[in-house]
Amino acid sequence: SSSDDDDDDSEAADDDALADDLGGPIYNPKNLPLGWDGKPIPYWLYKLHGLDMPFSCEICGNVTYYGRRAFEQHFNEWRHSHGMRCLRIPNTKHFHGVTKMDDAVALWEQLQERADKERFNPARDEEYEDSDGNVLNRATYEDLARQGLL
Repeated sequence: SSSDDDDDDSEAADDDALADDLGGPIYNPKNLPLGWDGKPIPYWLYKLHGLDMPFSCEICGNVTYYGRRAFEQHFNEWRHSHGMRCLRIPNTKHFHGVTKMDDAVALWEQLQERADKERFNPARDEEYEDSDGNVLNRATYEDLARQGLL
C-alpha cells in the first residue's frame, strides 16, 4: 500500500510539472511579482525589497510605485520630468524626494528667492578703492566722498 501512495505522489508531481510546462495558471494568492522564471518571487524577498510599501507621486499623476528602489528611480524617468515641466520647474536634484505639487512649487519659489539674493547687486556689491588702498563698498565710499574725507 505504501508503493501506491508513492505512485499517487509522483503522479501529482507530474501533473504539477505538466501544468507548468503547458503554461497553466500559477498559484499566486498574494499577487506577488513574477521572477525571471515566470513564477512568483518568494514572500521573504518581496518583503526584503520593500515591495509591500506603496509610494505615490502627485507630480506623476498619482502613480503608485512599489518599493523604495522603484520610487527613487522614478525621479529620473520621463513621467516625473514631464510633470515637473508642466509645473514650469526644472527637474533638478533639489526636487529629489518631492512628490506633492504644492511642495514643489513652494521649494521652487524659495530657490528663486535665494538666487535673487545671491545675484550681483551693484548698490550693495560694487567695491571702490580710495587713494590709501582701502576697499569700501559703494555706499560707504560715496558717503566719505560727500563728506570730503577721501
